[in-house]
Amino acid sequence: MRFGLFYQLPCAPHQAEAVRYQETIDQIVFADQLGYDVAWLAELHFFRAFSVMPAPLLVAVAAAQRTRRIRFGTGVILLPFHHPLRIAEETAVADILTGGRLDVGVGRGTIALHFQGFDVCREESRARFEEELEVIIEAWTKDHFAHHGRYFKFPETGVAPKPLQKPHPPVRIAANSRETAEFAGLHNYDILVASPINPMPGFFEHVGRYREALRRAAHDAQIRDVAALFFVTAGEGIEQVRMQFEPSLMHYFRTIGEQAKAGGRGQYEASYQYLRQVRERAARIGWEEVCETMGVFGAAEQCIERINKIHEGARINQLVCWFNPGGLIPHKEVMAAMERFAAKVMPAVCGLK
Repeated sequence: MRFGLFYQLPCAPHQAEAVRYQETIDQIVFADQLGYDVAWLAELHFFRAFSVMPAPLLVAVAAAQRTRRIRFGTGVILLPFHHPLRIAEETAVADILTGGRLDVGVGRGTIALHFQGFDVCREESRARFEEELEVIIEAWTKDHFAHHGRYFKFPETGVAPKPLQKPHPPVRIAANSRETAEFAGLHNYDILVASPINPMPGFFEHVGRYREALRRAAHDAQIRDVAALFFVTAGEGIEQVRMQFEPSLMHYFRTIGEQAKAGGRGQYEASYQYLRQVRERAARIGWEEVCETMGVFGAAEQCIERINKIHEGARINQLVCWFNPGGLIPHKEVMAAMERFAAKVMPAVCGLK
């Protein structure tokens, strides 16, 4: 079992963007010292209350200069909003500047505001994503190649530099819809699954569907890696954790609804129908439901028990800890929560396989 951190970087009206960035980097530096394995950095756009981090690779490179061992994951690069050759170049440079500590997480995007802002047709997201991922891997691994696809066409082209990691950085797909989970399994990719989108017990079925797709395509499910995103805080007990965590958490769920409202109608069609349930859940959710289906909360022994339950149901390889989803928990309290979890919980569950 490995342990990651997740950063989305919401920014409330009273918060300064520069401070939010500096605190994030300080926390990653501290995580490196505490023994966390990966810092996952999300790409999001056009809604300050939800995130002010449109360029996660820049954050990774900045934090890498102050750390020694922790890896950096993009959680995730939203491929339909970029040219694949540009992503191949930028990730190669980031891999070099992080000393080969980059994991490239990719996704097709879900948020209507993103597609509207970049003027990209949302119905094309899956086809664009699949074509771009193919191009990126070719650009990393071939000296020269040409491409004549549906969305991108270019003559014989050579991308330089190449990534430091060979044949290329690890690739992970955000697999939160049924179709994407099956695509990842059929094409033999590692995945990142978010419990706020796929809460327990459906979380277990979702991961099972991915592994069934791996087996159906004759891939070795044992060597593939499942990272699972959960809300996490270890404290003195569940009530103390609730007092600290609940205001920030509920702020996060409110911003989901506000962002969806800003995106207008027609955003739950076709393969995005599952997002209607996500929004409706966010609008009505309370602490008890989060605690039961998406959280690793409480005293150390309660956290250990919950992680064992998650592992037993899904055989996850990495727990990605979201210590401050709404961005409202003070920096010092986040650092203290990270330290408690590393000292009292991680040693008890790191041996899970």
